[in-house]
Amino acid sequence: MQSILVKDYMDQNPHAIQQSASVCDVVKLLTKDLTTGAPVVDEQNNLVGFISEQDCIRELLNEAFYAEESKAVTRLMVTKVLTVNPDTSIIEVAENMSKGPPKNYPVVDHGKLVGILSRRSVLEALMDYNEGVYFHPNE
Repeated sequence: MQSILVKDYMDQNPHAIQQSASVCDVVKLLTKDLTTGAPVVDEQNNLVGFISEQDCIRELLNEAFYAEESKAVTRLMVTKVLTVNPDTSIIEVAENMSKGPPKNYPVVDHGKLVGILSRRSVLEALMDYNEGVYFHPNE
């Protein structure tokens, strides 16, 4: 059985958010990149959290309704982030994704953010895998 790994399909330019960023910075990035969330990193590129569109929507609603000042990204982000290693099998990730969230997995190597794996990337990997196994068995 051919092995397909996260490192072969991850986005190696994950557009991380610095932990010092504002909610407005996050919203600009998410809407520009058409992504549902982004990893949050410190100055050394260590993964410290993940912030989603949903986190930002809640915060912007509070700002609008209560006329509150935006909270820091570090107060909104999730700190218990499910991550994968570059050498993790796509099949393993796909099985986890099929059960529900998250939509994106930060790819971490020795604590450092090295990429991100989205549902779209997993679908692409599975299609490649299925085509190779079922449609081109002699390759």
